[in-house]
Formats: sequence, C-alpha cells, structure tokens
Amino acid sequence: MRKMPTALAVMALLGSTSALADLTFFSTQARPLEEAQQMREIALAPYAESIDYMPQETGTFLSRLEAEKSSPEGALDLLGGLHGELGSLTPGILAPLDTLASTLKDKGISEQYLTLGKLGGEQQRYIPWMQATYIMAANRKALPYLPEGADLDALSYDELLAWGRNLETATGQPKLGFPAGRKGLIHRFLEGYLYPSFTHSVVREFRSADAVAMWQKFREIWAVTNPRSTAYGFMQEPLLNGEVWVAFDHTARLKDAFNKRPDDFVAFPAPAGPSGRGYMPVVAGLAMPANASDPAASRKLIRYLMTPEAQIRTLRATNFFPVVTAELPDDLPASIRMSGKAVATQSSAEDAVLSLLPSGLGQQAGLFNKIYRDAFVQIVLRDADIEETLDILAPRLQTLIDTAGASCWLPDTPSDGPCPVK
Repeated sequence: MRKMPTALAVMALLGSTSALADLTFFSTQARPLEEAQQMREIALAPYAESIDYMPQETGTFLSRLEAEKSSPEGALDLLGGLHGELGSLTPGILAPLDTLASTLKDKGISEQYLTLGKLGGEQQRYIPWMQATYIMAANRKALPYLPEGADLDALSYDELLAWGRNLETATGQPKLGFPAGRKGLIHRFLEGYLYPSFTHSVVREFRSADAVAMWQKFREIWAVTNPRSTAYGFMQEPLLNGEVWVAFDHTARLKDAFNKRPDDFVAFPAPAGPSGRGYMPVVAGLAMPANASDPAASRKLIRYLMTPEAQIRTLRATNFFPVVTAELPDDLPASIRMSGKAVATQSSAEDAVLSLLPSGLGQQAGLFNKIYRDAFVQIVLRDADIEETLDILAPRLQTLIDTAGASCWLPDTPSDGPCPVK
C-alpha cells in the first residue's frame, strides 16, 4: 500500500516551513506563487538560518499586526511592506530602527527614501528595501509612427495621443494599451501619472479645472486605445501577442515581454503633462514588530537583505531594483537591463514629479483606489459629464480620507489633519 504523506511533508510541499523555521518573514511583497518561491530559493536561501517567507494580502497583513500588537511576544520576526502599508499601522507596532539605519548609511540608500522610512516622525520605522515603478513599453514596429520631432525618452501626453492616432491610421486598429482589467493597475496610472502630470496633485486638486482638462485628454487617448484594455491585467501578454504595440504597466508586469523577445521591444519613461512628468516609485521597506521575540536576529536578517549581494538576489527574484549601491552583473535578464534604463531616465528627468503610493489610508486603501477607477469608468468608458462625476466622487473621497485620518502625501503639499479635497 502506498504510504500517505505526513502533515510535515505536505507543509514542505506547499512551501511552508513555519514549524521548523528559525525566523518568520511576513510580507505583502512577492505574493504570486512563482515570485514567493523565487524569494525563498534565490534571495533567502543563502542565509545561515532558515526563514519562513509568508506572503500576505495587504488586508490580512494589516489585520494580523493590529490584532497582535498587545501581545508581549509576537510570532513574527520581520515585516516587508510598501511605504503606504507600513505607514497605515497604528503607532507603536513597529520598533524604531535608528541605530541600524545609521550603520547602513554608507550603502548608498537615498536620503529621501530614508526620510520616508520615518513615516513622518523622528524615528526610523522601516529600512528602505527595494524599489520598482511603472514605465512604458513599445514594440519596435511602433517607432516609425512617432510624431515628428518626438523624443521617446521625453514624450508628452499630446505626443502619445498623436502616436496613437498615427498607429491606428497605419494599422487600422488601435494599438495603445492600458491595464484596465479587474486585476490591472489602471488606478496607479491615474494616481501616480495622469493626476500629477496635469494637476501636480492627487487629492487636493481632484476636481479642479486642471483635473477636468486631464480627463478630457485621457478620453481622447482612450479613443485610440485597444478596447480590450478593459480585460488586461498584465500588459506583457497583449504586447507579446501583438494586440497592443504601446503600453503602460508596472516593470514586473512587463518582464515576460522583455525577456522573451528583447530585440522586439523598448522601454521608456511615462509622458509628461502641463505640470510635469508624474511618476510613482514603489518603495518597499523592512520593519521589525515592536514585540519581536528576538530583535537581534531580526536586525541581523535586515542587514543581510541590505547587502549588495542580497539586493541583486532580490532583484533576480522579484524584478524590484536595489536601493543600495550595487553593480548589476552582466548576466541579468533582459527585462532588468531594459527597465533599469527607463526607470533611471524617468526618475532623473528635469520635469519629474514624484507621486508616492497612497499613504496612511489603512483599511480605506482599497476604497481610495476604487474612487479613481470609478471616475475612469464613468468619465472615460461611459462618457459621463466630467465635472458632475467629480463632484459626486469628491465627497466620497473626502469621507474616506477623513475616516482614515490620512494627511496629504507627495505630490500634494502637507496638511494639518486629513488631506482636503478641493
């Protein structure tokens, strides 16, 4: 008779080693099964102690930490999350890491990122861990149709519109694409790119005259966008099958196109609007629960993850770029080499407008994103009146920000209390 696997064997097959691991790494990052396994096998495997890497949805991550905050000794050793997620936690949940941060300053970490890790206070609450962003990608077949005089590394939204029109005229089909499906990140395009580029704001100017002009422009762009964009989750797929020739998405959601056919595609920065070139860096951090059972072990693991070697391993596993000074090896996948140039060009542009991921919203984060998606659906897909739609949604936006008590984040100017929606 065939012997049935033991419970321990089943746990091992599922990638869970919590019963045997020395340390538990609770993270909202690298959640997809393949990425999580690469984190375990590439980024964490060389570490001297065994680590149970536990990727979690944001809601579960926040809820568990809030539920365990009063426990004298918690079960979690290390936390990994986005800036906005870690900033949503109740004060006191995260242990201060000032001494550790001071020992890492020679690693080349951006002072701006270290300041973000203080979460608006005086003490270091997380150590910047890795970064990514959203960029544009194009099939090389689209390049001859760029409008005359356009610089691919310094496009405007007017030029993107003209490019889309040229492509549709030449091919008979709309060839622009955006990730507007149920699992797509169209809300990040609105929050981090369009709004900052036209209003230098995300919240304060939500229904301003500049916002109205922005929505009018995006309507025009959408008219030359492949209508199947409402079904796209990851833009690498329509780029590879040729439905789309020019697309916007997260670097991690473009990597298959770049890796499978690197000679067919180019990566470049997002366009600029009247207020500048809005872009959204995705900054993830490492934090330690205040009730961690062995703080020294947690800090030691952070120090390992901040070494150039571990940062390169994390890059291989997740396509998130290092935050420390690290020489990228020649054998990196094409997606990393291609994205890296576009990321650097975008963030260093003279007209760059940094837009952080929504911060301080806690359980309201999903509703915040939904308001921007709802605006897109009503204004762009259903052709609703722009001003009326924004007037309906603005009070809802203000209510959830008030409920969360979230103050303004970049690019909006600081606020005393909840960020105001004008």
